[in-house]
Amino acid sequence: MHLSDILRAPKAVLHDHLDGGLRPATIVELAREAGYTALPTEDPDALALWFRNAADSGSLERYLETFAHTCAVMQTREALERIAAECAEDLAADGVVYAEVRYAPEQHLEQGLSLDEVVEAVNAGFREGERRTGGRIVVRALLTGMRHTDRSLEIAELTVAHRERGVAGFDIAGGEIGNPPARHLPAFQHLKRASCHFTIHAGEAVGAESVHEAVQVCGAERIGHGVRITDDIAEDGTLGHLASYIRDNGITLEICPTSNLQTGAAKSYATHPIEELRRLGFRVTLNTDNRLVSGTTMSQEFRHMADAFGYGPEVFEELTVAAVESAFLPLPERRRIIEEVIRPGYAALSPSTTR
Repeated sequence: MHLSDILRAPKAVLHDHLDGGLRPATIVELAREAGYTALPTEDPDALALWFRNAADSGSLERYLETFAHTCAVMQTREALERIAAECAEDLAADGVVYAEVRYAPEQHLEQGLSLDEVVEAVNAGFREGERRTGGRIVVRALLTGMRHTDRSLEIAELTVAHRERGVAGFDIAGGEIGNPPARHLPAFQHLKRASCHFTIHAGEAVGAESVHEAVQVCGAERIGHGVRITDDIAEDGTLGHLASYIRDNGITLEICPTSNLQTGAAKSYATHPIEELRRLGFRVTLNTDNRLVSGTTMSQEFRHMADAFGYGPEVFEELTVAAVESAFLPLPERRRIIEEVIRPGYAALSPSTTR
């Protein structure tokens, strides 16, 4: 598949962190305005390289440390609006037509904003970004509770309160080790009672038991990453009971190949389990996770999969449709995006499908 076609291909992303996708130049500018002096460099290009190198450690915990710098400049309404608008613009420029972008409101309170004010600022930024792109992208927010804090129920309540104003659902994130999903069971129970969508980071740093708890105890509709479900798949492709349940019930895996390499969840693109999972019938989607921190875009993730597995437009259309079908959007909106944007977009690509 030609690079020009990859860039033009309509894309959807379900797993993208707002605080992991800032423009380096924006970080530098906002740091100067805020008097934040702890950046490793004020050169935008060098800063982008620093983030990528810091994330290439093979450790989820080290990977997560990079977010101290981005969150430090995301503490005012103006900064949050700007970052959210730029996020929408950057995704649209990469051909993304639908995005769910997640962030943790509790991490943006250091200068006096309330939780509601944080959500309102980010939503305003996403609407501005949609406007600037001429409506080429639809962006919805996922509110994240942090695994290591005790505010998940509060964030779940915030999600329900704002779900008619651009918030599509809830997530928990942060270090998996020592912070199992069931610790936040009251939050998930509240969301279920309110018929509100949620996804859970699981099966990244911890094995299949993390996925089991997220799905069977907490009731997750989607799994963030989930690549360690392969722990429940034998070498001959025989599925264990959990893997069968995940596959047979169409529970979506939000797979982020480049991030998985950085955190040690996979060893290489060529051996990444996404192709095995796709071949076995799992509902897999392709995602960025953190565009700045991982030094990636959706087009780059497409390119990696094309190089590793020979994926062409048919497979990328399949993955993109699966993402929109799994989106936390009403069914008519999902159908509109698929039939009016994604299908025509892939039909318009050049006929050459070889690499």
